[in-house]
Amino acid sequence: MRLLQPDPAAALLGLRAMKTVASAVGPMSPVRRALLDAARRVILRVDADIDALAPISPAEFAAGFPDGPLREQFTNGMMVMALSDGVPAREMVAEVEAFAKALGVSAPALADIRLLAERHMTIFKLDFLRRSQIADIMKDQLEQTGPLGLARAVLTLRGVMEDPALAARYRAWKDLPDGTLGRSLIEFYAKNGFSLPGERKGFPEAGLHHDLCHVLGGYGTDPEGEVEVAAFTAGFKQKTPIFIVLFAVLIFSTGVNMRPSAEDFTTVGVLGRPGMAERLFAALERGSHVNQDLSDKWDYWAYAALPLDEARRRLNILPKA
Repeated sequence: MRLLQPDPAAALLGLRAMKTVASAVGPMSPVRRALLDAARRVILRVDADIDALAPISPAEFAAGFPDGPLREQFTNGMMVMALSDGVPAREMVAEVEAFAKALGVSAPALADIRLLAERHMTIFKLDFLRRSQIADIMKDQLEQTGPLGLARAVLTLRGVMEDPALAARYRAWKDLPDGTLGRSLIEFYAKNGFSLPGERKGFPEAGLHHDLCHVLGGYGTDPEGEVEVAAFTAGFKQKTPIFIVLFAVLIFSTGVNMRPSAEDFTTVGVLGRPGMAERLFAALERGSHVNQDLSDKWDYWAYAALPLDEARRRLNILPKA
C-alpha cells in the first residue's frame, strides 16, 4: 500500500473533506488538527490555511475528485482521522460513511467503526479481528501446522502451555554471530522481556514477522514504535493492509484494546504527539518499497544467519527517513 499524491486541486478538495470529518461534532481536537496538518504537508503537499478551509459536502467532493485508487486512500485516511483521538462520535462516523458512499468506495472496516461508535464492543471486536491480520496469522498457522498446531500456538500465546522443542529452535539463534538477524531478534526479546515462540505467552510462528519487522525496521516497542511497525507492515502487505494500520491506531490512539493476548495497555491520541503522524507516513512509504510480503508465509529462516544490513538489502528495506 503506497501513498499517492493527488494533483493540487484534488488535494485541496481532499483536505476540505478531511477537515469536514474532523469537525463533524465541533471544533477539531488538537490531535486531529495535528494529523490533518501532517497530511497536508507530507502527502498532499499543498499550501493552505487549515483554519480557513470551508467544509465540503460528499456530493461536491466526489464530483470534483478523480476516479481511481485515490478514492480508497482518502476513505482510509478519513477512518484513521475518525479513530485518532478516542472512540469517535456517531456523527463523525456518519460523515465518513457519507463520503465513502459518494466516492463509491466499499470499506468493510467502516461498518466495524460504526459498531464501535455505537458501543457494540463485543461484536465490533469479533468482526474486526476476523477481517484483520490476526485472522491471517491464525489461518497461516493452521495451514502450516494443522489444527493441533494451531490449538497449541493459541494455548501457548495465552500462557496455558509451552512447546520446549519449538522454543529450543529459536534459542539456538543466540549462538549466531553478533549483528545477524536471528541473534538481533533474540537480543530484542531479551531487552523487552518478550517470550520466544514455544515459550509461555510466545507469539505463533506465523506472526513472528511482526517482531522481525521491529528489528529490520529499527522500530521501538513504545506506542509510537508500534504504530510505525504497523504502518511499515501495511506498506508491503498485499491483503487488506488498512486493517493493520487501524489495529494499531485503535490500541494507541483510540484507546481500545484489540490484542488477542492478555495484555491490555492502551493510549489515546498518540497520533497527535509531535512528529508522530509524519513518522506513520514515513514508515508506510518505507514499507511500500519492500520487495515481498513478509506477512505472507515469508521464510525468515533463510535470513536468520545474515547480517542485518545484508538482510535489509535483500528485502529492499531502505534506511529510516
